[in-house]
Amino acid sequence: MTREPVVLAFSGGLDTSYCVLALQEAGFDVHAVFVDTGGVDAEGREWIRSRALELGAKRFHEVDGSQELWDEFVVPLVQSGARMLDQYPMLCSDRYVIVRRCLQLCQELGTRHFAHGCTGMGNDQLRFDQSVRSLGDYVIHAPIRDLQRQGRDVRSYEMERMAEAGISVPESASRYSINENLLGVTLSGGEVDEFAAPSEDTRVWCRPRSEWPEEPLEIQVGFQEGRAVELDGEPTPGPEILARLNESFARYGVGRHIYTGDVSIGIKGRIVFECPGVEALMRAHGALEEAVNTRFQNQFRHIIAHRWAELVYTGFFFEPHKRDLEAYLESSQSAVTGEVTLRTEGGAVEAVSVESPYILTDPDSVYAQSAAWSAQEAEGFVKLVGQSSTLAARIRREGSR
Repeated sequence: MTREPVVLAFSGGLDTSYCVLALQEAGFDVHAVFVDTGGVDAEGREWIRSRALELGAKRFHEVDGSQELWDEFVVPLVQSGARMLDQYPMLCSDRYVIVRRCLQLCQELGTRHFAHGCTGMGNDQLRFDQSVRSLGDYVIHAPIRDLQRQGRDVRSYEMERMAEAGISVPESASRYSINENLLGVTLSGGEVDEFAAPSEDTRVWCRPRSEWPEEPLEIQVGFQEGRAVELDGEPTPGPEILARLNESFARYGVGRHIYTGDVSIGIKGRIVFECPGVEALMRAHGALEEAVNTRFQNQFRHIIAHRWAELVYTGFFFEPHKRDLEAYLESSQSAVTGEVTLRTEGGAVEAVSVESPYILTDPDSVYAQSAAWSAQEAEGFVKLVGQSSTLAARIRREGSR
């Protein structure tokens, strides 16, 4: 009897490994799709392929999604400076590229069945399910969420099923849920979920202080209309820029944080995340943009960033309103061209110099040094700009007598 194909977004971790077994048991031919969004080397990709076939997947598919992730997420992320709660730069956002690529395979295979390994507790289920519904008419399978519906101790049950199938599970997977891509690494589970101090086992990319190089690191990033296009004067593709920044700044411990967020279903979620490249890129772009854009542009960007982050974080990546916001962001980048030198001695990164033909400077007016206006004009300006507050203070003093 012909079995219906199902396309599974597959990472090789414990959850998606269990999904292969569960979907086979449900009568499907499983097409395991690994959408490579960076963060995994050749050895890691081979391990993921071998794991899918070892589990019995009908076929393994590997797709490169790093350029799409750069174009559709990293560029507007950096241009907006968006961070959820001003902290978390939404490293989870490769999910949207993964969903679209998986659904493309569904179309090729002529199936409406799509599966993911999300739990019923986090925001990833929103990102996957809402994206699927925005992009077409598909049947969504979520075997891990189904286990929770049965009231099982999910992680223990998954480990038991792996053991029964003779499939080994890495020690780290038994303790933590780790997600790794071009954007960075997120880690939850164990003591992280319990709001205790993360152990050294939670370090993936960012090195501890004892391992930081002694010599400071300086790297120059070049931008063209708000897009990073060069490293140290050398034209470089976007995904490669981020990968090289990740490698360089991770050695200095840059970009490691602990984040507690509000999960959409009403609970708190806590993660450790590492994003050395994103942190460096956002710092460089922000320094350049602040120098070349007007006061009103720089103020309004924060409003755009807040809404854009909210949409992306909660699953509305394909919402038309998000495209509206990005149209503004693109318009605001026309003068964001130049070079920024980043420097770190470890732990944090600073933009130490900015070069651009569009910096809003006047040679006759240098902050704290010289001005193209008289002292009397400055005094008058100060008086007028504060007029409303001065009047309010005086009248209310008089009225309270």
